[in-house]
Amino acid sequence: MSAAKRALITNDDGIDAPGLRVLAMTAREIGLDVVVAAPAVQFSGSGASIVAGLEDRDRIALERRRLEGLDDVLTYAVGAAPGLIALIAAFGAFGDPPDVVLSGVNHGANVGRAILHSGTVGAALTAGINGSRGLAVSLDVGLAAEFHLKPQATEPRWSTAADLAGRVVPFLLQQRPGTVLNLNVPDRDPDDVAALRSAPLAEFGIVQTTMTEHADDHIRLTVTDMSEPPAPGTDAALLADGHAVVTAVQSVRETDSPALDALVDAVASAAPATASE
Repeated sequence: MSAAKRALITNDDGIDAPGLRVLAMTAREIGLDVVVAAPAVQFSGSGASIVAGLEDRDRIALERRRLEGLDDVLTYAVGAAPGLIALIAAFGAFGDPPDVVLSGVNHGANVGRAILHSGTVGAALTAGINGSRGLAVSLDVGLAAEFHLKPQATEPRWSTAADLAGRVVPFLLQQRPGTVLNLNVPDRDPDDVAALRSAPLAEFGIVQTTMTEHADDHIRLTVTDMSEPPAPGTDAALLADGHAVVTAVQSVRETDSPALDALVDAVASAAPATASE
């Protein structure tokens, strides 16, 4: 019998984020050998940064933690950005290097070329260029909720995104090392999510950042909704229409992308594997 594939579960929302725990539970339920290592504090917007949280950048703080429902899973809070966590995992910091890095479930969508700035996607990309495979998983909670502009009416449906991730992982593990996928899921009950679609990245994301104040001693930035709708058929447009969307993110390690039509067919026929909440 072959050994279980090893998975690192990380994120950019921090070790206490509920999406991280649900994704780890799903990874374990589909038979992966799971280790959790996530930032001790939030590192959203860190991209693929390899920044540590200590002034002594040669030392990275590690703290053993326990997550509810995952008492048997080795779990670390790390004083580092998710990209650096994925990097040191490839060096064996948390045991054998992972076959796959699952990053998320992020609180907010990561679509369009703006994924360049996402710590969630940055961890997956770092895995890809270091001999593993990466999957970034994000839940579209809406702009107001993502930026805490107003409370969410209901608890985000983390398990909807985690279930789809669990059905994507077997396909991903069949791909060459270096393959990196980006999965975005509407914040809906599973039966209300339109079919998984593959799509290219939109030119921009679902938000834009503009400079609204420029003084001698500071600059103020503001994040707002995009004024123009995304181009039809892109990841941002399909997600807005209620579809779960997967995109092959080009990795430095490989020059080709997986045939995502096969993934869409496989997910449609796969049984759900959601961790119970």
